[in-house]
Amino acid sequence: MIPELLRSLAAAEDSGPDIGKLIGQFAQYGIVGVVVVLLMVGYIVPKYVMSNLTADRDSWRQAFERERDAHDLTRQQLAKAEERGDVAIEQGKTLTRLLEELGHHPQLPRSA
Repeated sequence: MIPELLRSLAAAEDSGPDIGKLIGQFAQYGIVGVVVVLLMVGYIVPKYVMSNLTADRDSWRQAFERERDAHDLTRQQLAKAEERGDVAIEQGKTLTRLLEELGHHPQLPRSA
């Protein structure tokens, strides 16, 4: 089995890779050959690989959700700060109008 495989690999390297021959070589061994081909192609993965991928996916999902929640909190705080700024501007305008009606005319600062 292994010498034939090595011969077929060496022949494939000499004349360029012939995937059909290699698949045929593995397929002649029946179910074991098909499983090996599927493992090599990537259609079948071992359980430990799938477990690692699932754990990695879950950790990335949790990180994404934490980041999204943090951005939501930041957006809420920015909205509150904008409201406070708008209120401060309105208070400043009201105070300026009140002072002008009372007879106080503030001088604009002169540039140097």
